Amino acid sequence: RVPVGAAARTLGTLPGRHRGLERGVTEVVRSADVAASSPDVWAVLSDFGAISSWADVVDHSCLMSDQTEGVGTVRRVQSGRATVVERVEVWEPPSLLSYALEGLPPVVRSATNTWRVDPTGSGSTVSLASRVGAGQRPPQRLIAQAVVRRMGKTSDQLLAGLTAVLARSDTLTDAATS
Repeated sequence: RVPVGAAARTLGTLPGRHRGLERGVTEVVRSADVAASSPDVWAVLSDFGAISSWADVVDHSCLMSDQTEGVGTVRRVQSGRATVVERVEVWEPPSLLSYALEGLPPVVRSATNTWRVDPTGSGSTVSLASRVGAGQRPPQRLIAQAVVRRMGKTSDQLLAGLTAVLARSDTLTDAATS
């Protein structure tokens, strides 16, 4: 098991002309190795309204749609005084979950988080990519870079919470089977 702090890495804060991103889009990717299977990781991520139960950075979360899974599912997330609405755009169990963030300052034209779960021999590698589009002009790109840096820090906290809840689940499962 690799702790998040040791495994988290930035693959890039990239202007849109790199790695096939649209112009004016900036991305940061964080990842962690976890000692849990892809289906176990997916079980936590896909309980879309329950992110506040495992992510310390989230004070409150709830579903805003009757739909509880799949594309179109919507949740409200509160962190401190900030509130965003997250709408699922990609739902591919057990490996890919992507959602748009709504309610950010108007200068942010678009923002998405994409969770990717890849099986490894001893568990899974979980990646969280945050993409922000604010425009192509230099001041807009600077804003996007600042927002994506903050999202990267939040991603580190989300990955730490996910790793912790999966470790607790392993402990509970091991105790129950002993």
